[in-house]
Amino acid sequence: MHDKQELCSKIVDMYPEIGQCGIDVRVDWNEGKNAWVVDLAKGNHQLRHYLENPDAESCMEGKQCVSLGLEIAQLVNNVKGEQY
Repeated sequence: MHDKQELCSKIVDMYPEIGQCGIDVRVDWNEGKNAWVVDLAKGNHQLRHYLENPDAESCMEGKQCVSLGLEIAQLVNNVKGEQY
């Protein structure tokens, strides 16, 4: 299993639009769900995504985390839409 800082850094590397929009990213292991919890927030926009271990492994190998990527794209669109 990877540590949360490695996973967080990899997510930000794979989805650079997070940094461009100033979205805060936090990653923690949730023992009860047996999954990584990825919290993304900017202002009143928040997203919590549970990333199962196989998906986290794919991310660490540089492959797209498809379900997380879709949710990040939606959050980025919401944040950008508010900036206009």
